[in-house]
Amino acid sequence: MKKSGAVVRAHLKASYDRLNNRQLKRNLLQAVPFWIASVITGLIAVAYAKLFSLAEGVTHFVFQYNAWLIFLVSPACFVAAWWLVKKYAPYARGSGIPQVAAALEITNPKNEKLVDKLLSVRVIIVKLFSSLTMAIGGGAIGREGPTIQIAATVFRKINNVLPAWWPKIAKSNVIVAGAAAGLAAAFNTPLGGIVFAIEELTKTHFSYFKTAIFSSVIIAGLTAQGMIGPYLYLGYPKIAGSSAFVFVDVILVALLSGLGGSIMAKIILGLFKWKKKFKFNYQFALYAAVCAVILAALAFFIDRIAMGSGKELMERTLFESNKRVEWFTPLIRIIGPVISFTSGGAGGVFAPALSAGAGIGAMVSGWFSLGESNTNLLVLAGMVGFLTGVTRSPFTSAILVLEMTDRHNIIFHLILAGMVASLVALLVDKHSFYDHMKNEYIHDLKAEEEPL
Repeated sequence: MKKSGAVVRAHLKASYDRLNNRQLKRNLLQAVPFWIASVITGLIAVAYAKLFSLAEGVTHFVFQYNAWLIFLVSPACFVAAWWLVKKYAPYARGSGIPQVAAALEITNPKNEKLVDKLLSVRVIIVKLFSSLTMAIGGGAIGREGPTIQIAATVFRKINNVLPAWWPKIAKSNVIVAGAAAGLAAAFNTPLGGIVFAIEELTKTHFSYFKTAIFSSVIIAGLTAQGMIGPYLYLGYPKIAGSSAFVFVDVILVALLSGLGGSIMAKIILGLFKWKKKFKFNYQFALYAAVCAVILAALAFFIDRIAMGSGKELMERTLFESNKRVEWFTPLIRIIGPVISFTSGGAGGVFAPALSAGAGIGAMVSGWFSLGESNTNLLVLAGMVGFLTGVTRSPFTSAILVLEMTDRHNIIFHLILAGMVASLVALLVDKHSFYDHMKNEYIHDLKAEEEPL
């Protein structure tokens, strides 16, 4: 009897071990595509960042060589960027984050062709060329949103080429993990990528995504760091010695920046709605050219800070001794992204939103003649507030700025700024900019599929 019981136990243990081995093999096979896609994402993010920096350098060279040339270069680049999108990949325009959100919402076997219009190799190529062309023309755009769309596409394509016998992976998991990895690689902010996936993209319980997101973020981030070394997007601004009463100023900055971000988004949406009345391509091309001329005029006659992603403004207000900004600085950092983003080319809104918020923080600091540490704190609070006003993702905004600067001692200030900005933004619009754009893309896709 004892011998029989031992045999049964041995048989059960062997079955259990075989089951565990099969599960381990399945988990490993499911993880491999994420790892491969993460490495590719990291490499693309680094190459894109370098190319984007070179493109912005061309704008600087044009100003140095002959500033009047910007009135020729900018319109040519804006129209070319619009044409690339219009001709080859209409859903490559703009940021890329709404496209990823739209793909997530409609992803299922019967909508594969629709998702292909949002996330495809063609979209990657057009996204890169159009955004880089815009950057050469001085467009007030960022590369972070495009990197997210590119990364989500890479992950989806890797998953699509797997053989039929490969363990199946939910397509939504793949897209979310790609988006998180893209943001992590673009900003070198792994926590920001994870929080972004949770707060902005996922609509189901996080447990379904956590393993894929964690591994993708880590590998994409490490790949980027392996290429260019560990770095902070902005550096280490001085914060020590901030006033105990600076919370009052943080709230003021959050109110102004939250309103500014939501108003900017509302204006962009209004211009898109107005552009829907256009019937001919020449109208869109003319609009892009006029946008470029306005931006060039702002840069030439008022301040060159109107052009570009705005990183220069963030670095100046955080690290240089002269932190003063003119009253119009935040205004032109809002106008620049509005006309750049609505011109029809590709380009993100993350970095421009952060720079506009930095301008608001520095401006408020100037009102009260605050010292270096307090000014830096308000600049960072403005960045969080403005980005929150656009995205309505306060925790993502706070974590991103925290990781960009490694100033963990002000986490409560940043979360406060995000929450206040999120609340005040509701006065302008109950929905985020990305929600509106996502719904617009889904509507357009379904309209294209309807029979004539």
